[in-house]
Amino acid sequence: MRVLITGGRGQLGRALQESLAQHQVSVLDLPEMDVTDPEAVRRALDELRPELVIHAAAWTDTAGCESDPERALLVNGEGSRHVAEACARAGAAMVYISSNEVFDGAKREPYTEEEEPRPINAYARSKLTGERYVQSTMERYYIVRTAWLYGAGRVSFPEKVLQAAAEARLLKGVTDEIASPTWTADLAGAIARLIREQDWGVYHLTNSGYCSRLEWGQEILRLAGLRDVTVEPTSQREFGAPYHKPAFSALANVNAAGLGIELRPWQEALEEHLGRSRSESGAAAPAPQVNR
Repeated sequence: MRVLITGGRGQLGRALQESLAQHQVSVLDLPEMDVTDPEAVRRALDELRPELVIHAAAWTDTAGCESDPERALLVNGEGSRHVAEACARAGAAMVYISSNEVFDGAKREPYTEEEEPRPINAYARSKLTGERYVQSTMERYYIVRTAWLYGAGRVSFPEKVLQAAAEARLLKGVTDEIASPTWTADLAGAIARLIREQDWGVYHLTNSGYCSRLEWGQEILRLAGLRDVTVEPTSQREFGAPYHKPAFSALANVNAAGLGIELRPWQEALEEHLGRSRSESGAAAPAPQVNR
């Protein structure tokens, strides 16, 4: 199958290239294709003639989206509409990568695919707008909601925790933001299985189980053997971020599980990621500093 990945040089895009190695995969990212330019998107699909487009390109800077919601809607909303319209014109199916943050976090049990999204920040509103455009434009589509991605190709939360631990013995972890850490390698493998099914619709794909940011940080330190580092609880308000995240946005994998597609516990995936990172770096030292 001819597959095009937008945002293909990001962390999920790289993992998807590995999981889809048996297919004819093309990758587009900035600067060669800007999803906010509908003509550029149409030209790309006309040239590459994909049978499936995995739309992973997005503006994921939550703080940036909050300060510039118009740009967030332009990239994540209108950009997704441009991709969906080009797919419909070209006869290609589409996978749209969305977010757990489309839910408001008022529940205390995982959200199913059938529940009504209620976003509470600009990033989430822009991602939900993208979902709506895909649903109204496409007949053959997957909307894949996921959460707290980390993996090769981008420095992310685990590396930040390790770097912070190398610089201080006391860290802070948010307790009122709970979701499911998801390794891009596992997510990409699940998407590769999902597209073989051609059972279109909305899917929740995360590593199983959930935790707070505090508990995620504690597990990272435990697996790294850094038992002398303490993680102190804090809240989103005390942390002082210029946006508000859902307090609880774990996702229930109902639809994919019905197809036999399930992801392992987040702790197992995290352990393999950290072990692979140490092996590839040739050392046990923490990775360079990153932004959350």
